[in-house]
Amino acid sequence: MKQKPKPCKGIQPTTKGLGCGKPTYYRTYGLGRDCGCYQDWLLNTEAGKLKMKKAELKATKPRRELEKAEREHKERMRLPKALEITQEVFNRYIRLRDVGLPCISEGIAWKNDFDAGHFFSVKQYSELRFDFDNCHGQSIQGNRMKDGNFQDYAINLPYRIGEERFAELLKRAERSKQRVKKWTLEELEEIRTECKRRIKELQNGA
Repeated sequence: MKQKPKPCKGIQPTTKGLGCGKPTYYRTYGLGRDCGCYQDWLLNTEAGKLKMKKAELKATKPRRELEKAEREHKERMRLPKALEITQEVFNRYIRLRDVGLPCISEGIAWKNDFDAGHFFSVKQYSELRFDFDNCHGQSIQGNRMKDGNFQDYAINLPYRIGEERFAELLKRAERSKQRVKKWTLEELEEIRTECKRRIKELQNGA
């Protein structure tokens, strides 16, 4: 049985008083689609524009979520390399900064093969990975063979950076202990930029 046409006449609060009155088979909110009244309501009224906006957001949400997931995936893939490069630049600065200074833990005279040794380990204190007060020139013997030689490092570090900075470092370590730091590409770029600036100053004798 074929549906009978009804007059184009708004039946919702937002479409009251609208419609051309012509008989139409296809209606939304009482407004005819084939006569163009519904389309006119969508394009030229605040309520219609709001409906269009909601429909647009609903249609684009899956695409936005996919694009976000793709961006996050690319960042995760790039992070390991960025972290590696940042560590290289950071270590280069530490070794250059501490040229001529004795090993922070062993006290032996400076050698050009010194490591950039961390006081609080990167594994347990990842937030201190690029902390300038937490990393110093250290001999291979102290850093690798004695696993950082934490005890002697702790004795010598306050003399190297001062009691006040040492106390602040201990506070930072307490706050960050066992809390995994998730670095972002932007943070790593800022660290590299700062290290390069400091390296340039040292090389220029500033």
